[in-house]
Amino acid sequence: MSVLSHLSELAGHAFEELGLPAELGEVVPSQRPELAQYQCNGAMAAAKQAKRSPRDIAADVAKTLEAHEEIAATDVAGPGFINIDLTPEALAQWATTSAADNKLGFHTVETPNRVLVDYAGPNVAKAMHVGHLRATIIGDSLARVFDFAGHNVIRDPHFGDWGFQMGLLIATVEEEGIDPKTITLADLQRIYPEASERARTDEDFADVARATTVALQSGDEQALAIWKQMKSVSEASQRQDFSALGVEFDLWYGESDVSNRLKPLVQRLIEAGVTEQSDGALVVRVQENDDNREWPPLIVKSSAGGFLYSTTDVATLEHRVDDLEVDLMLYVVDHRQGDHFTQVFRVARKAGIASPDVEMEHIGFGTMNGPDGKPFKTREGGVVRLADVIELVTDAARDRLDEANLAADYPQEERELIARQVGVAALKYGDLINNRNSDYVFNLERFSSFDGKTGPFLQYAAVRIKSILRIAEERGLKTGAILAPASEVETNLFLLLLEMPEVIQRSIDLREPNHIAEYSFELARQWNRFYENCHILTEENAARQASWLAVAQWAESALETLLYILGIEVPERM
Repeated sequence: MSVLSHLSELAGHAFEELGLPAELGEVVPSQRPELAQYQCNGAMAAAKQAKRSPRDIAADVAKTLEAHEEIAATDVAGPGFINIDLTPEALAQWATTSAADNKLGFHTVETPNRVLVDYAGPNVAKAMHVGHLRATIIGDSLARVFDFAGHNVIRDPHFGDWGFQMGLLIATVEEEGIDPKTITLADLQRIYPEASERARTDEDFADVARATTVALQSGDEQALAIWKQMKSVSEASQRQDFSALGVEFDLWYGESDVSNRLKPLVQRLIEAGVTEQSDGALVVRVQENDDNREWPPLIVKSSAGGFLYSTTDVATLEHRVDDLEVDLMLYVVDHRQGDHFTQVFRVARKAGIASPDVEMEHIGFGTMNGPDGKPFKTREGGVVRLADVIELVTDAARDRLDEANLAADYPQEERELIARQVGVAALKYGDLINNRNSDYVFNLERFSSFDGKTGPFLQYAAVRIKSILRIAEERGLKTGAILAPASEVETNLFLLLLEMPEVIQRSIDLREPNHIAEYSFELARQWNRFYENCHILTEENAARQASWLAVAQWAESALETLLYILGIEVPERM
């Protein structure tokens, strides 16, 4: 149990003694830390129900709380805010409990869910580009935080390897007479935009591509041979990009993995009575009575007899429910796909594929923009490859290390590793510090700085703690019991570290990693204040020194845990 949960429980009991709901006792960090450590605002909400003044209710609750030895003081402020302070000894006890817990006070779930996070969304024929970056970074962080909470997490990139785009590629390969065994990613990246553009103006070619798509989906051997090579070369490139970002998946499924489910799925939809014919296509209407807008139907089979990616997405959802037995699905895909997922989810509900206890959520996000405020592009206006972005941030990190004279005398291999870790941290934190719903501007100079709200700043703070602990060990100094804080800077660090469980839970509840990113920065900044005021390695009082070393160990564990959730590696040294 966290300190906030404990205090909320105490305050809840106090409200219950007054005949009021315990939920009114929720305690939160004080919005006015200069006045108190914690506050409870339930008295205002209780006033109407109790038919009493909120200040009178607050006074009764405060009096009950003061009876507990761990409460140093309570105070009623304003219209009925209850201010609460813990004794220094109580803070030390809570610090000891948190520091000794491998989850640092976070209470893991008692009944884990099977949570599938669908993110990244790479496609055949395309090297990954910045359009995949936010999905990958946000999705990976959400997968990590749900895993930290104790859920059974399944990570799936959902490879785009089926449908009309495959027909375009295969038709062009056949037309150009390219040997399937020699197809390269460079070939595919040339072919796809040309074929896509051609299909818009050349109806004959578009018909050939559609027929080729149907042939592939029907098991045509030549089409399958070309498709397998295309998938192989694309996947090899994308695995390399994911590895560079430190991202791993539990599955490597694509749209093709449910190709054998498409016909049975359509039959299931027909038997469920949810389909109808529309201009030769088979559709499912998703309009609901309380909608304030008109929703187009979801097409599950085209007039040409082919299956669309919408069909594949419903089949994928069916596979996840029936075969993977997933309780919660998080689809981390940009905002533009919001309507599509609403349609898919409604079809799944309407056809009984997903029961009411299966949760499906679209986790949308904004775009990463260039300095002009438009989606990030190359100078020529093309799409920026993800590999190029990683190289860009790594080069910038290397320059920053030089400027700060860090790692200058390290072996070249270690120095390059640190540059990569710092570069990726700059990239990830620069993204995650923003609310996922917002667009943001890619600012390489700011993101790679060792000052301010950046990934490198957090890494450096963690490395500094590691260095102190390493020196202490070399000198034979050991950690000891955490003593009651004797200064404001100690108290503030304790209080902030004890907030960690609620911050993590907030990120889970809202599906927003930016809360952890923001809190990590505040923790690093508060640690730096502690470090500047509490000279651990030169402290003459042995008990106090041992206590501070224990606090350093606590802070280092918290910061590394938070950075891990954000997908950021911490170098051993800088």
